[in-house]
Amino acid sequence: MTSTWKVRPLAQQFVEVYRSPDPGRIFSYSPGLGLCPGGRLVATMDLRATGGGALDGPVWEHGADQRQGKLFTSDDGGRTWTHRVDFPFIHARPFVAGESLYVLGQAGDLAIIRSEDWGESWSQPVGLTRGQRWHQAPSNVHYAKGCVYLVMERRAARRVKGWSVSEIAPVLMRAKLGDDLTKPESWTSASELAFCETVPDRQLDYHGVPFHPVWYPDHVEIAPGRHCAPIGWLEANVVQFRDPDHYWYDPKGRTFHLWMRAHTGGTGYAAIAKVIENDDGSMTTMLETAPSGKRIVYVPCPGGQMKFHILYDEKTKLYWLLSTQATDSMTRAERLTRDRYNLPNNERRRLQLHFSKNCVDWCFAGLVAVGPAENASRHYASMGIDGDDLHVLSRSGDTSARNAHDGNIITFHTIRDFRDLVY
Repeated sequence: MTSTWKVRPLAQQFVEVYRSPDPGRIFSYSPGLGLCPGGRLVATMDLRATGGGALDGPVWEHGADQRQGKLFTSDDGGRTWTHRVDFPFIHARPFVAGESLYVLGQAGDLAIIRSEDWGESWSQPVGLTRGQRWHQAPSNVHYAKGCVYLVMERRAARRVKGWSVSEIAPVLMRAKLGDDLTKPESWTSASELAFCETVPDRQLDYHGVPFHPVWYPDHVEIAPGRHCAPIGWLEANVVQFRDPDHYWYDPKGRTFHLWMRAHTGGTGYAAIAKVIENDDGSMTTMLETAPSGKRIVYVPCPGGQMKFHILYDEKTKLYWLLSTQATDSMTRAERLTRDRYNLPNNERRRLQLHFSKNCVDWCFAGLVAVGPAENASRHYASMGIDGDDLHVLSRSGDTSARNAHDGNIITFHTIRDFRDLVY
C-alpha cells in the first residue's frame, strides 16, 4: 500500500496459492491451513464451477454445479506451493491427529481423507455419515485431553428455501488422537442445537436483532436484488477458557464454547453456545448464561457478521481473532453502489486482526490485508501459528473476480513477529 495509509496493513503482500483459469465461471472458496510437525504447511480450498465451467478430476455434482476440494503443501514457509491431491468434497480443513494428516469436509454427508506421509499420498474419500446435509467453513481445530475437537454443522429443519443458517445446528465432534479417524466409530458428536428451535426471533428486543424485518422461515428482498435470510448462526470455532478468573471457566475442563458467525443483518456480534462433556463421554449442547441467569446468544465481536477464525496462543495466553472489518453497514441497501455485494453488512474487502484475554474484549492489532476494489475480497481466512509468525490463508479476489463473494484467487500472507503487536 502507499504511504497515505495511516494504518499500514500487516501483510499486504501475498503468495498466490491458486488462481482460477476462468474467473467468470470457476470460483475459489474455503481456505484451510494446517501445520505439520516437521514444518510443512498444508493448504486446502474448494472450487465451484457453474454456468458451463468444468473441473478436471474428482468432483461432487451439486445440482447444475461442480464442486471440488484441492490440497497444496509448502516446505519453504509458504513461498512456493505444490499441488498434491483433488477430492470430491468441500468446506474442508486439514488437521493433524497422531501420526496422520487428515482433511475433513462435506459433500452433503461428511467425508474425510487421510495421509500417512504428511501429504505426499492420500487415501480414497470415506463417508462418515449417510443421507444427511452438512455445512461449515474451515474454522479452527482444538486439542485437549488427548483428543481433537472441531465443529461441523448439520441442517436440522427444512422450512427455509434458500440460505438456511437459521436451521443450522453446530455439532462439536471429538476423536482420540491415535485412532483411525476415517472410521465413523472413532468420532463422538455432541447433541444438536438448531438456531430456529432455540432462539425465538420475534421475541428478541433491545439489541436490534434482526436488523431487517425478516422472520423465520421467510427470505425478504430488502432492496432490488438484495436479499436477507432469517437470522441464524454458522461457521463455529471452538474455544476453551483457561483463566480461573473467567466467569465461564470450567475447572474440570469439560466445557467447550462455540464462537460463531452471527447472521443478524447487522455487524459487531458473534453468536455463542456451549458444549458440556458428560460423565459417560456424551456431549450436550446448550446456551450459555450470564451471572444474572439470563441466557446469552450474542457477544461483542469485531467482524462477527462474517466468517472469522480464532486461535489460542500459549505463549501470550491470548486469543487471536482474524475477521472482516465492516466500514459502512448503515447505508440504506437501495443506495449502495452496484459493486457492493448484497446487503450493507456484507463488505468483504478488509481482513483485520485482534487479540483478547477473554474472547469478549478485543484489542485491535492491525489490518492484515486490503483488496484494491470492492470485488477484490480478503475474507473467509484461516490462520496458523508458526514459531514467531502468523500465517494467513485468504479467500481473495482481484479486479477480475465476478464479485466480492465469488473470488478467483487463494492468497497466502505472513505476519512476522505477530506477538510484538500486543500492547
